[in-house]
Amino acid sequence: RRYLYETADSVRLEALARSSHRPLAELAAKMRREERYHLMHVDAWMRRLAGGPARERLGVALERAWPDAQAIFSPLAGERSLLAAGTLPEPLEALRERWVSRVRAFCDGIGLSLDPAPPAPPDGRRVRTDEFRWLHGEMTMVAGSGAGSAW
Repeated sequence: RRYLYETADSVRLEALARSSHRPLAELAAKMRREERYHLMHVDAWMRRLAGGPARERLGVALERAWPDAQAIFSPLAGERSLLAAGTLPEPLEALRERWVSRVRAFCDGIGLSLDPAPPAPPDGRRVRTDEFRWLHGEMTMVAGSGAGSAW
């Protein structure tokens, strides 16, 4: 799960760093510097796990998380307006396709395969499985702990 999320976050932040909304672009660029280390960390763990006795469990876990992870790039209300203004430099579907390509290439490189990616669910920002609700809570814990804080 973490690998899928960190890879999606990398794709999303790359795009947002090109936003026409300067404060957003600057924040995304700042976040990318830190998030790069998160991605390097999970990349190293994925390679270790794929090369060891946990390989089969890793493959099963990826297959299980793969459909839920598609919700990361679910359509966004007002996306057309954000694209027209340049606030969002690319459609979320284009970002999802880039993410799927990166994940598949990485998995192929470590000898794991994934089923074809299902489309992003149109209601993925509202409808969550129990597993995704837990993951979302884990990934947003720090930001949620400092409501009103400036990051």
